[in-house]
Amino acid sequence: MAHETIDTRYTQERELSWLRFNERVLEEAKDESVPLFERLKFAAIFTSNLDEFFMIRVGSIYDMTLSKQAHADSKSGLTPTQQLQAIFKAVPALYKQRDKIVAALEKRLRTCNICNLTPGELDGKERKQTERWFRDYVLPILSPMVIDSHHPFPHLPSNSLTVALSLRLGGSRCFGLVPIPKALPPYFQLEEQGLRYLLTEQVVLHFADQLFEQYQVEEKCVISVTRNADISPEDEDYDVGEDFRAHMQKILKKRARLAPVRLEIQGDASDELQQFLCQRLNLAFEQVFRSKSPLIMGYVYALEKKLPEESAAALCYPPYTPQWPAGLIKGEKLIPQLLRRDALLFYPYHSMEPFLQLVREAANDPAVLSIKITIYRLASTAKLVEYLAAAAENGKDVTVLMELRARFDEQNNIAWAQRLEEAGCTMLYGFEHYKVHSKICLITRRERGHIQYITQIGTGNYNEKTAKLYTDFCLMTASPAIGGDGAAFFQNMATSNLNGDYHQLMVAPHSLKNRILELIDREIQKARQGQPARIFFKVNSVTDRTLIDKLAQASQAGVPVILNVRGICCLRPGVPGLTDRIRVFSIVGRFLEHPRIYAFGVGEGTRLYIGSADLMTRNTERRVEIACPVVDPDVRRQIRQYVALFCSDNVKARNMGPDGNYTPVPRPEGATPVNAQAQLMSLALQDARAAVSPPAPQEKKAGFFHRLLGKKSD
Repeated sequence: MAHETIDTRYTQERELSWLRFNERVLEEAKDESVPLFERLKFAAIFTSNLDEFFMIRVGSIYDMTLSKQAHADSKSGLTPTQQLQAIFKAVPALYKQRDKIVAALEKRLRTCNICNLTPGELDGKERKQTERWFRDYVLPILSPMVIDSHHPFPHLPSNSLTVALSLRLGGSRCFGLVPIPKALPPYFQLEEQGLRYLLTEQVVLHFADQLFEQYQVEEKCVISVTRNADISPEDEDYDVGEDFRAHMQKILKKRARLAPVRLEIQGDASDELQQFLCQRLNLAFEQVFRSKSPLIMGYVYALEKKLPEESAAALCYPPYTPQWPAGLIKGEKLIPQLLRRDALLFYPYHSMEPFLQLVREAANDPAVLSIKITIYRLASTAKLVEYLAAAAENGKDVTVLMELRARFDEQNNIAWAQRLEEAGCTMLYGFEHYKVHSKICLITRRERGHIQYITQIGTGNYNEKTAKLYTDFCLMTASPAIGGDGAAFFQNMATSNLNGDYHQLMVAPHSLKNRILELIDREIQKARQGQPARIFFKVNSVTDRTLIDKLAQASQAGVPVILNVRGICCLRPGVPGLTDRIRVFSIVGRFLEHPRIYAFGVGEGTRLYIGSADLMTRNTERRVEIACPVVDPDVRRQIRQYVALFCSDNVKARNMGPDGNYTPVPRPEGATPVNAQAQLMSLALQDARAAVSPPAPQEKKAGFFHRLLGKKSD
């Protein structure tokens, strides 16, 4: 790909776009309308997001720098080395923001007697408690070491904490390390009232001098190394030709695994200590980032469980329990209800229980012949697995296509696959170069000699834990056409056929991208003929260069385009003459926005789909993904009103400008604040109460989505 052929007038570099998204997460930690402890959790989310960013994205780009073959990014024109330089330049300002925010939050939490203390702040009684804990529980499992000619530099695991020291013995200088075992708890809680605690690394740092008694400790700090997560190139969005990917695969086989890509330092470290660490880890100074905040903030979630009840009520979001949806009758069997009409669940406002009940019913329904499902991620405890295993044990034909390469969930998926196989399920494991990321479950029944299908299509995983934290759709339909496509899909998966043809479903890698391009072209043609046209996407990321260019073409043809993108968006909206009819906005709130919606057209003629794919090359070309048309009038109306609500959010939504930066959505003076997620929680609770106390007949149609904008329909 020649550098000069890349048009960057309305695109931006992917990694910088991601960093801007993570800055949006950090904004929530500053937002005074967010409860105080929840703000500390947003700072923790920002921190873990940044860890994964370095492990995955920076690691991938680092791999690309090992190639001698010229390559420029398709959105920015930057080489891999230039991309890394841009990242290393942008990140330090984010550390400074995070440090300032965390310090302010910790200060305010102290007024609530929630205190992250240092050893120097303790009184005599507290010091004795801490010394006893260190002596009895910490010291026995520490392995302090001096690094010299007889003691080589150890392997420091990725994202673990270590105390690093500069030591002097007589006239000679050396260095020491004290790795902090992950078996230790992240903090030590003092016995006094309130929640007063010390982070374990600060305790070890304080007592580190005692571990090197014969040495003079000149300086000490806490460090953490981040390593390349060793991902496969075909799963990342390089936007390069197949020849380059093949070349990269050869490079990856030769490189050392898990090379360091970042060093974080909390505390004072001289240039000499920093230079020593960089030499041993083979890192440049620009890959070193200094922090005043804790380097690992996962302890925040453990702290939340320790909060006194009155503190939790004041400092955290009010508890929310996902509700049973108004469109389904609780206490009645689901299969007959779904044979009559389609149903839509909207997590976490709605509970996942109706879908789980569907699978449980199918496992015991004499008319059910088979259950087939694709699984990408599951919770560590999964009722779904129990029900699938029960179905197999009841003699049903159960086929599970399990993706064993779901990043960071590999071991969990292997364990579940073994459990399902032992129960008698037929297990499929996908394809060598294509991850199976689709979310489909197909139940096949024979009723009075006729075949019936109930198909479930989702935008998110069958994970019972994240279904309470991520927003996602779950569509359940008895459409024969969609069910027939589902049956063909599973037959194709079983025979390794990625090129199957489908009548209703859009399936990647064969047809989804081309079909989306055709639907965009349809709107372009309508606009050129003076007819109403519109395009809407709600996705997590937009990076596919072909789709970006097609959306820019639509804008230039006069088509209004709205992109609700949670994270990365390489398309820059509002560029005069190029993307000035495109709006890009992002929502970051209490729940992680995760649905994928694709809509083309205006009014009742809108072609509406939900699915599993983002607008990323890895999803459209190198994964098995499914998008399903929404044909039921009630469900279509629900989703259209959902879209209208999010497009009107003026509390959590941020518009992207032509420069790629986000600004709050303007709210005219006197306008009603619209927080989409808060309204959806409120409406789901109203519907749940109405189900217990049935409304008057004339009110029955004004259900969950019908009231989103204060009206029955759009």
